Amino acid sequence: MYINFWYPIAQSKEVTTYKPFKTKVLMMNLVAFRDTDGKAIVLSDTCIHRGGSLGDGKIKKGEVECPYHGWLFNHAGHCTHIPTVKDKPPVRAKVDSYPTQEKYGILFAFLGDLPEDERPPIYDIQEHEKDPWRTNDIVVFELNAYYERSIENGLDPAHNEFVHPLQGGPSIAASIMDHPIEVEDTSPWSSRFMQPFGPKGAHEDKKIMGAGEGRTRAGSEHHGPNTLITRIWFSETRKFHQFFFEAPIDGNRTRIFFVNMRNWMLEDENDRRLIDINLNIADEDIKIVEALDPVRTPSSTAKEMLVPADKPIFRYREYLSEWEKKGWKIDRKALEAQQGDVAFAIPCPARRSSKSWILDPIPLI
Repeated sequence: MYINFWYPIAQSKEVTTYKPFKTKVLMMNLVAFRDTDGKAIVLSDTCIHRGGSLGDGKIKKGEVECPYHGWLFNHAGHCTHIPTVKDKPPVRAKVDSYPTQEKYGILFAFLGDLPEDERPPIYDIQEHEKDPWRTNDIVVFELNAYYERSIENGLDPAHNEFVHPLQGGPSIAASIMDHPIEVEDTSPWSSRFMQPFGPKGAHEDKKIMGAGEGRTRAGSEHHGPNTLITRIWFSETRKFHQFFFEAPIDGNRTRIFFVNMRNWMLEDENDRRLIDINLNIADEDIKIVEALDPVRTPSSTAKEMLVPADKPIFRYREYLSEWEKKGWKIDRKALEAQQGDVAFAIPCPARRSSKSWILDPIPLI
C-alpha cells in the first residue's frame, strides 16, 4: 500500500452536511463530511484528546464534533472549540486533513503529503458525460483480497477463457503466441496494452454482445497503484470502457468503485442488464482472487513463475518498486505490530509546513 495517491472514499451522495461518513483506507480510519458551503472534507478519524472516533460524532455548522468530549474540528483539521477550556485551543490540537476532489460521482482524497504541483492526478475519463457514451450508476463492492492482486487480475488477459467460460470466453492463447503482448507506458504512473482475441474457444451459445466473433480487441491499463481501466472493443461503434477505482482497506480486503461506460446499447433498459452481466463476471474473478496464495503480492518476481503473457503485471510491479524507492510504501508489518498501542495518521500536506503533531505518521518503508 502506498501513500501519495488519490483514493476513493465514498460515493458523493453518501457524504452530507448532517452526518459523518466513516470508512477505512490504507489501514487508517477516516471521516468524511461537508462544510457549510457543501465542500467535502476528509479527516483522520482519531480525536487527539482521548482517541474518540470523530465519525461517531455530529456535524455542527460544517465542523465535526467528537462524541466523547465535544471537541470541534474544522475543514483544516484544526480544533476550534474545547468545551472545558475558555481560551483558544492550542496549536497542537489538530488532526490531518486531506485534499479532496469529486469526479464521476465519487469523493476522492489525496492520502499523502505531496504539494499540489507534485501529486499524481486522478485518472481522467475523457469520454465521461460526452456523446455517444452512457455511464451506468456507480457500483461499489468489496472483496476479501489484497488490492494489488485485484489490479493484477485485471492486467492479466490469459485468464479469460478459464475464469469466464460462461461469458463467451474467447481464447487469447493463440493470439498471444502470434502477437506477443506489448506494454506501453502512458504516463509516469501508468502503462497499458491492447490485444486481439480470436474466436477459438468461445462458446457459441454463450457469446455476449460480440465476444468470440474474432474481431474483438481488449486490453487494460493501470493508473497509479490502485486504478484499473479495461477496454473492450468489438468495433468502433461497439465499445465498453470500465474503470475500477480501488481502495485498499487493509492487507486482506479491498473496496472497489466501478464505473461502467458504453457507446452502444444506450437505452435505459440496458443499464440493469449490463450491470448484472458485469457483476457476474466480477464474481468469477473474485472467487479466484480470494483464494490466491500468498494473499499479497510476493516480494520478488522469483517467487512466481512469470511468463511473457505476464508482461503487464511485471511492468506494474516495476512501477510499485519505483514508488517504494520514493519512500511511499507503507510498512504494513510495523503498522500492524503497533496498532492498538499507537494512534497513527497518514501524513497530510500541512505536515510539511506545520510542526507539533500528536498523531504519529504512519510507518513507511
